[in-house]
Amino acid sequence: MNIIALIKQVPDTAVDLKINTEATDIMYQDIPWVINPYDEYAVEEALRIKEKNGGSVTVISMGPDRAADIIRSSIAMGADDGIHLKDAAFDGSDAYRAAFILSKIASVSGYDIILAGKQAVDDGWGQVGPALAEILNIPSVSSILKLEISEDKKTATAHREIDEGLEIVEVPLPALFTIQQGINKPRYASLPGIMRAKKKEIKVFNADELGISQGETGREASLIMLRKLFKPPERKKGEMLKGNVMSAVKELINRLRNEAKVI
Repeated sequence: MNIIALIKQVPDTAVDLKINTEATDIMYQDIPWVINPYDEYAVEEALRIKEKNGGSVTVISMGPDRAADIIRSSIAMGADDGIHLKDAAFDGSDAYRAAFILSKIASVSGYDIILAGKQAVDDGWGQVGPALAEILNIPSVSSILKLEISEDKKTATAHREIDEGLEIVEVPLPALFTIQQGINKPRYASLPGIMRAKKKEIKVFNADELGISQGETGREASLIMLRKLFKPPERKKGEMLKGNVMSAVKELINRLRNEAKVI
C-alpha cells in the first residue's frame, strides 16, 4: 500500500508567542519549532498500517528550509521517504490553496491512503485534509480514533466519536483520514532510524516542478485573508463570596441576575 502522511511544522505552543507590530502574525524570531502533534499521530498510524498490510510510507511537508527537520524526524520513526514542498510562491497560502498544492504532489507520488492530523495547532482550521480529499475526488473521514483496512485492501473502516456516541464509517480506497488524539501513542525514533534519516535524500519540489502557475498560490490567490491577530483580553480576577452558604448563594443569584444578567 502507498501511504502518505501529511505533516506540518508549527511553533511550540509551550512557549509564550508574541504578536508582531503589524498585528498580522506572530514573531518568528528565536522560537522553537516542532511537528504538529496531531500529525505525529498520523505518522504513527501510517507506520502501523504499513507494518500490518505492507507497502511504504511517504511523509510530505510544505514550508521553508527548517521543515526538513520534521521530515527527517518522521523518517527516523520509520517512514520510507520524505518530500519537501518548498517555494516562496507557496507562502501565505490559505487552507484551500495548501490543499491545491498538496493535490499536485499526491497525484505525482500516488496513494492508497492519505493521513493527516485533524488540525494544526497554530491556525486550528482543520480544513486542509477535507479540502484535499475534495480536490482529489476521494472519500474522507475526519477526526478518527481507529482505522481498520480490509483484507483485500479495497475498503477501510474508520471509527470516530460524535455527540451521540461512536460513528463507524466504511469507505472505498483510496481515501483520506484525519487523525484525532488517542488513536495511538507515537513511537520514539530508534538509533538506526536516526542514522538512516541523516543519510536519506529528501525530494524537494517547487511550483514549476508541480506544474503550478504563477498566481495560483500564495496570499494573493487565497480566499481567506488574516486582517488582525490579537490575544484574548485578560480575565478579571475572581472574587470569593464571604459569609455562610445561604447568604453566599443569595449574593451569587443577585449578581447573576443584576450584574451578569444571565438569569
